[in-house]
Amino acid sequence: MSMDFTDQRLSYEKGELDQQSVPTSPFDLFKAWMNEALAQKVQEPYAMSLATCGADNKPSVRIVLLREITETGIVFYTNYESAKGQDIAENPNAEALFFWHELERQVRISGSIAKIDADKSAAYFQKRPHDSQVGAWVSQPQSGEVANREVMEQTFEQLQAEHPDNTTVPTPEFWGGYEITVESIEFWQGRANRMHDRIVYTQSSGDSKGDEGHTSWTTKRLLP
Repeated sequence: MSMDFTDQRLSYEKGELDQQSVPTSPFDLFKAWMNEALAQKVQEPYAMSLATCGADNKPSVRIVLLREITETGIVFYTNYESAKGQDIAENPNAEALFFWHELERQVRISGSIAKIDADKSAAYFQKRPHDSQVGAWVSQPQSGEVANREVMEQTFEQLQAEHPDNTTVPTPEFWGGYEITVESIEFWQGRANRMHDRIVYTQSSGDSKGDEGHTSWTTKRLLP
């Protein structure tokens, strides 16, 4: 039996987004929105849907956790040999989507993607809870088939015995960070009557004076 949601709808009326008053850099607006989401106690506002597409041209999407906003992009960590890692190796472009229902906002970030420095990945890995470090070794290869949960738990217990609390768990070579270098960011603010505000920033290198080292941004309002 099908499920019909055509009568389910909400009116978004919590905010607005004015193109004339947004900051010059999208990173300033993104950080401001993220800080507001944290202040409003949105549950895991740094959780993002990550979309990738490999050589098979079939898109895949999953939730990952943002771990850093840099001067050029956003960073997350995962298993390099996972399905997403294979997609990235074949097609180094990705998009991330943040949706904060409580604020009636979403942010889409698009750009190229590449591994970050191995030393930085190792430093973050050692900051993770001990059991999460052990769990990273269990999930190899990530997304690979396993006979049952008991096999996973047995492997976890074995690795815990090999690396008890207060001992160093080595950083796996198959695990680390990626950075999406931002090429465009779209900010969406829900409005009443489906007249939503959508402002997109697009990156352009070099200004009118020919300063190739300068990065500038243009903004456009999009129809909802």
